[in-house]
Amino acid sequence: MAYAEELSSALNAGLLNQLAKATELIEAAYHEGRTVFIAGNGGSAATASHMMADFQKTTLGKEIGITKRIRAIALTDNVPLITAWGNDFGYELIFAEQLRTLAKAGDLLIVITASGNSPNILAALEVAKQIDVTSIGLLGFQGGKSKDLCEVAVIVESTNYGIIEDAHSVFMHMMTAALRTTVQAN
Repeated sequence: MAYAEELSSALNAGLLNQLAKATELIEAAYHEGRTVFIAGNGGSAATASHMMADFQKTTLGKEIGITKRIRAIALTDNVPLITAWGNDFGYELIFAEQLRTLAKAGDLLIVITASGNSPNILAALEVAKQIDVTSIGLLGFQGGKSKDLCEVAVIVESTNYGIIEDAHSVFMHMMTAALRTTVQAN
């Protein structure tokens, strides 16, 4: 029961305001045909992959005939490319170099990280700034160094990784539900 109470406390109204701002940025990217890139490590990598799948497919509901869809790419999903970048140039560049290749000015980057201090996330956020890609952070603890590099930071102020990751998963599903309404209205 203590875990449920801590999770409930972590999902406070201040976070919901930031989450609404993040969702608005994703909706704008959708309307303008821009790409949403998503990155995270460990459990957050799984959330990034899940988010990409929900943005691409779940937002359609049962309407596969919808032609205007959310362009989402999980930078976590190309294992050969990740290991090549990591092996040859360093693990801290696995997301940044993918962004350099794939992203265009105006695209959107969502980073998911409990600590907010993962070197590969920070490098991706730096590259995003360099190439004029807007960034959203789903963060934990106090947001780490990432919070100052994101246009919108949704920070779960907890030191419990489980609480942070569960909150990020809830946020992902909340955004997907909002985006489904947007996609199905077009």
